[in-house]
Amino acid sequence: MKKVILCLLLTAFVLPVQANEGMWFLMHIERLNYRDMQKMGLQLTPEEIYSVNHSSLKDAIVQFNRGCTAEIISDSGLVLTNHHCGYSQIAELSTAENDYLTNGFWAGNKAEELKPKKLSVRFFVRMDDVSKRILSLVNDSMTEAEREATINREIAKIEQENNEGGKYTVSVKSFYQGNEFYYFVYQDYNDVRLVGTPPASVGKFGGDTDNWEWPRHTGDFSLFRVYADKDGNPAEYSKDNVPLKPKYHLTTNIKGFEENDFAMIMGYPGRTNRWMPAGGIEQNVEYAYPAWVEASKTSMDVMKKYMDKDQQVKLDYASSYASIANYWKNRQGMIDALTQHKTAESKRIDEKAFQKWASKKGNEKYANVIPVINKYYKETNDISAHNNYLGLLMRTRMASIPYRLGNAIDYYLQQNEAKQAEVKPQLDAEINDLYEGLYLPLEKNVLAAQLSLYSTKAKNVAPMVAEVADANNKNDGGWNSYVNSAFENSIFESKEKLEAFMANPNADILKNDPLFQLSTDLMTRLRYKTEEEKQLNNDFEHAYRLMVQGMRLQNSDEKYYPDANSTLRLTYGKVIALPADKRNDANKNYYTTLKGTVAKYQPGDAEFDMPKKLIELYEKKDFGQYADKDGYLPVNFLTDNDITGGNSGSPVLNGKGELIGLAFDGNIEAMAGDVIFDDQLQRTINVDIRYVLFLIDKFAGASHIIDELTLAK
Repeated sequence: MKKVILCLLLTAFVLPVQANEGMWFLMHIERLNYRDMQKMGLQLTPEEIYSVNHSSLKDAIVQFNRGCTAEIISDSGLVLTNHHCGYSQIAELSTAENDYLTNGFWAGNKAEELKPKKLSVRFFVRMDDVSKRILSLVNDSMTEAEREATINREIAKIEQENNEGGKYTVSVKSFYQGNEFYYFVYQDYNDVRLVGTPPASVGKFGGDTDNWEWPRHTGDFSLFRVYADKDGNPAEYSKDNVPLKPKYHLTTNIKGFEENDFAMIMGYPGRTNRWMPAGGIEQNVEYAYPAWVEASKTSMDVMKKYMDKDQQVKLDYASSYASIANYWKNRQGMIDALTQHKTAESKRIDEKAFQKWASKKGNEKYANVIPVINKYYKETNDISAHNNYLGLLMRTRMASIPYRLGNAIDYYLQQNEAKQAEVKPQLDAEINDLYEGLYLPLEKNVLAAQLSLYSTKAKNVAPMVAEVADANNKNDGGWNSYVNSAFENSIFESKEKLEAFMANPNADILKNDPLFQLSTDLMTRLRYKTEEEKQLNNDFEHAYRLMVQGMRLQNSDEKYYPDANSTLRLTYGKVIALPADKRNDANKNYYTTLKGTVAKYQPGDAEFDMPKKLIELYEKKDFGQYADKDGYLPVNFLTDNDITGGNSGSPVLNGKGELIGLAFDGNIEAMAGDVIFDDQLQRTINVDIRYVLFLIDKFAGASHIIDELTLAK
């Protein structure tokens, strides 16, 4: 949806927080949010949402594979998340002969559930504030490096004190740019198995075209199950493991909802930067994000060429491609939104007000904050562009594998015979893991394309890249010929060549290997900072922390929530509509229906194809108990919750805490939301739980899964 909506953007740290704004800590809900939530329709107590001593909603919300959110929906450890969150595991389990990614998969019983190599879920146990303890150890006379070292020493103690002998994972996180600290206690389960997934033509319906757009018609879900030992404790995969009996699982509501109904989302939002200064926004829009977009598109164009030719290559690279494509569109959307809404100008206004406040008596420590911050951004614009070009280059597997494995081999060669025998199995496993699914023609072509882009667009490139680029220009050569030659003469060209080298390893051969030299040069450049840059970073970190501290003092009567950083948060709002849109057949533009899905159907199209059976069910209107009371089958719906990346797969809950859907996307108009919140633009796109259950039951015929659920009818 490309409509231009003009409105005043509100900064999170100056004007009052909007009703639907904020990613809130669960331990602060009673103090900061409970009355507002009650007025909007919440029927639960704060303790029913978050309790340390009793089971509560938080016990059903898990972090899925460290990058998404999921929820427990049965008393047998059944996990619901997005299709795109389970995408890499589904692709990994697929082959050209058993293509679950394309065709879907449904385990007929627990014995048929499939175990990916690596997949975990993380349960949140409790959290606490350790700000006073940590901040009592630091002072303003410390350099940032000294401050960080002091804090890290104390963090290590706190984590050790709370892990109960290794039973729990403990993480201490910084908030408000280092002005507050909290620790989080988690329990990780690593035996997680695939239960079911719709075909990609359902789970990814609309593809890149519909990504970040409304109206949507995507069945973006997949099902997994958590396994534990017989006592319910985390355990590595074993046939003897049993389905987890969770402390709490969500009730699934199929009664539906109406416009303006209360909706809350609990999940693990990845990253927001709502305190970001104007200079940072300008740097992203003009330097960092354009480099990201260009480098992403470079990789995508090459990858697609090979993926379209070979189904196994398509499966092997499906997850990588999808991730790159998602962020490519995200970053371009950020450029457009931040520019269109003049976000930097809005931030400048607040910074001028802050500067005026800082000039008053008693506020002198904040007087130089904004000038220092502005100086930092002015002098790091080109560095920002460089780091994004190089960062995307290093995501190319053969740009990073030689460095990673080369250093591991170098370490191996320096050990005595006994230590080598101990290290070798781990090294062999890492070699197998890194080369699995690697398609050499694609890798060579992507690496050459990225090197060409980096060498021509970035400033102060890695020395070896500059040297090769100069030679290529003089000799009318190209990066393809250089890369082909480097691979041909490298032990890292293939797993077989590397294994042959390891049979009789030689330190000189490793040291002079062309891919190891290139990879090392790139990684060294990525990590390099001049003394001037180090000082700029030191001054900036100190000033940024003071800016946030000062702005909170300047507006001390306001409620604050910290930026997202992959810790569990709650956001609340309503089911809410957009203005009428002729592309949506629904009576109100807050939901879509299967009728609209069929209307988008394009036979054979990679993005808009549909399974024949789904069309037949639509034509027969065979929706079972999952139809709305008005007779249509709901597909997706909108809320105004405040979410970001990492919230994918988060449960959408009604006032009773019952599951009504799961979040999977945002809207392109609110793409600036990671930096600045606008309650008029912010929308969350969700899969209606009734569509999920319809697909499981009527489409897949997996009624045994429905039987596991606790349904509110």
